[in-house]
Amino acid sequence: MLPSLLDRLHARDTALYRRWRLDGDDASPDRRIWVLLTHLGGATPTIVAGLLPIVFSSSVLAPVGWQAGIALGLSTLMVQVMKRNILRTRPTETHQDALVVVPDRFSFPSGHATAVMSVAFSYAVNFPALALPLLCLSSAVGLSRIRLGVHYPGDVIAGQAIALLSGIVVISLW
Repeated sequence: MLPSLLDRLHARDTALYRRWRLDGDDASPDRRIWVLLTHLGGATPTIVAGLLPIVFSSSVLAPVGWQAGIALGLSTLMVQVMKRNILRTRPTETHQDALVVVPDRFSFPSGHATAVMSVAFSYAVNFPALALPLLCLSSAVGLSRIRLGVHYPGDVIAGQAIALLSGIVVISLW
């Protein structure tokens, strides 16, 4: 019998994960860069990126901060609902240990990749000159989650798709 589509997708995701994941060298400068990048997708940096323009700026930046914050909230809600229903285990359950602290036991979709892409997309739409650097940075954060052994590539892609969808919804309703 042929393997199911999900089995084939998981096998491909695992093969990419194994190819892209860093080795476990703790002192590597490369690892330190990936760790720094991955933390940009955490709760504190993404929430601050949305709040700063609201608290400290003129009327020009405040709406962008609100858009980023609402897109972040919406996408985070969707991620948490999906994580608790899909229940995909992290790569650390069957492969090597992660090179950073694992936030919870569920892998799909990536919350860090979602959060940073939600905020970056909101700013990119409002400031097109910053779009390329912001989207490249948020993509690098997603890649860091794979490189550090916390997520499969499919987790990151799904999270970024959720972020883009959330951003499009928020901006279209603005």
